[in-house]
Amino acid sequence: MANTYPRIDLTRGTGPQGHRARMRARVLANGAHTLADYEILEMLLFAGVPRKDTKPLAKGLIGHFGSLVDVFRAPTHALRAAGLKDDAIRVLRLPGVAAERLASSEQRERPTLSNWEQLMAYLEQALEGGIPGQFRLLYLDNRNRLLADEAAPDADSLPALNRAIAIRALALHATALIGFHISPTQRPANLSQSARQLDFAMRPLSITLHDVLITSEGQPTSLRQEGLL
Repeated sequence: MANTYPRIDLTRGTGPQGHRARMRARVLANGAHTLADYEILEMLLFAGVPRKDTKPLAKGLIGHFGSLVDVFRAPTHALRAAGLKDDAIRVLRLPGVAAERLASSEQRERPTLSNWEQLMAYLEQALEGGIPGQFRLLYLDNRNRLLADEAAPDADSLPALNRAIAIRALALHATALIGFHISPTQRPANLSQSARQLDFAMRPLSITLHDVLITSEGQPTSLRQEGLL
């Protein structure tokens, strides 16, 4: 009979390598969000400190600088003074770079529309190739970041339209709306009544209608600024 050998469980090893294997297995099983700040730092340091227990180092760095974020932000000379080698310092620069890239990507995908200049800059791009006569809605979160830019739902009556808009806003967890009507001829007064009804319909849901704009050649007309909303 051929010899059989028991399978070795590397996660039960002792020393730094066994501990690292257990940490990696924990992240795979439970997710990185379960890690304490010092454990996140500890695991990052695995790449820069290959053969040493990094837990005391991670705890010492957070204790010295004050927080995980402060460790990431610490200047190179301060990290060297705290005992880190350049390989480990280079590893600690990566989270900040990744955070900047993610923030930049989110801003492109979800621009903030909290003032007139930001809104005009967005509409300048959004109106390229716009369909005349179309009514569009910008759904915003509680920080006025764009969640969706969509044509108004199809409906056979104004109450049905407002109901469909409300359902869509709730599905997106929107807390505010901006409407804009693509029309070279529509007069503000003609849109005012329907805009007021939309505003009234959103209020019980704690959804704010910031404005409804009529876009044509030149500067868009704001019903809010015209006193029509």
